[in-house]
Amino acid sequence: MIISSPDFKNNQKIPIRFTGDRKNINPNLIIENIPKDAKSLVLIVDDPDFPGGWDHWIVFNIKITNRINENSIPGIQGKNTYGKINYMGPRPPSGTHRYFFRIYALDCMLNLKIGSNREELEKVMGGHILEKAELIGLYR
Repeated sequence: MIISSPDFKNNQKIPIRFTGDRKNINPNLIIENIPKDAKSLVLIVDDPDFPGGWDHWIVFNIKITNRINENSIPGIQGKNTYGKINYMGPRPPSGTHRYFFRIYALDCMLNLKIGSNREELEKVMGGHILEKAELIGLYR
């Protein structure tokens, strides 16, 4: 499985419109080679360079698709580290941080409610992951 974006290349700078410094909207994402037996997708966007890590967007029960459009809500959103149920773009306190866009193909839909956090999500998706892929964007 492969995840990419027409808006930025892997390990390259995320355009400012997708950050907390401007429009704070999610970028376009392309997902290729999804396993044929996948039933749903999960997307986790996080910043591991922030002390303790920082979740920017959690989305689960995404219907099988090859594209997540800019400024969209493709599935059920979980709670990010800000305590919000939406996409919060990069805005590091200092230096260049890496932002991981991780996509997971699952063999089921998940029985989780809106606003579930990453820990709850990872607990129920364990054992259901068929494949995963990641895209890294940079922002300073």
